[in-house]
Amino acid sequence: MAKRTAAKKTAAKETTAAKKTAGKTGAKAAAAKQVPPVKRQAPAKKPAVAPGKATAAVKGVAPAKTVAPKPPRGESRTALVRRARRIDRELAEVYPYAHPELDFENPFQLVVATVLSAQTTDLRVNQTTPALFAKYPTPEDLAAAVPEEVEEILRPTGFFRAKTKSVIGLSKALTEDFGGEVPGRLEDLVKLPGVGRKTAFVVLGNAFGRPGITVDTHFQRLVRRWRWTEETDPDKIEAAVGALFPKSDWTDLSHHVIWHGRRICHARKPACGACPIAPLCPAYGEGETDPEKAKKLLKYEKGGFPGQRLKPPQAYLDAGGKPAPPLGAG
Repeated sequence: MAKRTAAKKTAAKETTAAKKTAGKTGAKAAAAKQVPPVKRQAPAKKPAVAPGKATAAVKGVAPAKTVAPKPPRGESRTALVRRARRIDRELAEVYPYAHPELDFENPFQLVVATVLSAQTTDLRVNQTTPALFAKYPTPEDLAAAVPEEVEEILRPTGFFRAKTKSVIGLSKALTEDFGGEVPGRLEDLVKLPGVGRKTAFVVLGNAFGRPGITVDTHFQRLVRRWRWTEETDPDKIEAAVGALFPKSDWTDLSHHVIWHGRRICHARKPACGACPIAPLCPAYGEGETDPEKAKKLLKYEKGGFPGQRLKPPQAYLDAGGKPAPPLGAG
């Protein structure tokens, strides 16, 4: 009897211990069901870095998104001058061979070519003027030309009737008022038919070596994007930008800005991700910021695009530029 009683007590203890263990296990399982799963936190994003000069992306690595710092609101006059001049210095390194993209051998050819460049490309003008100057090499020759014959030559440039009237008219003015020579003064040049301040400064700066700012559509667009001025009138833009630079820099500044506008800082979709002055540009981000995508937007000689001139300067060719194709070749 004593043995049976001891065995019953032992079995009872084991049963009680088993129930306690089962209870603890069940409680843990229930608790596990009630605790929501812990969400994994996404890795912290690396801060964006302002781009320096355009550089090639490392192979196999996706290019980082870049953000350029904007100039502070209420930028001081001194800060504006410094930023503007630095932009020009940077562009001078990118385009060391920047030059007028109209072919010319003398002031007369340059003034005619500049008048013809309105509402068309310099490339188209350069493809057209060889035939014009071969037939009418001097102001006297063009002044005496039959308008219909000139119109046929100038037809590819667009607005050929108005342009014919202008180039014949300015040739007559040069012959009658200036002895067949292109004047080297602004006040005289703007008196010629079809010649405004923009054309006059192109001629003064590139044919006579006298500083001038050429405010074409590219120049207007870029200096406003860079917040050099808020003016919209070309004459006021010329005055505002001219005040930021020494007069001796004006002609080259015009070339640098215009080249940049044609090749990288386009009107509709600027290639921000491939821009060498992105850290200095308050308009960074208006265009494509991905470096690889931006590269595809470039219109640049070394990328396989032809130059504008049939007979470009030697420095341009030495730097890798290509002559433009003749008329009918592309």
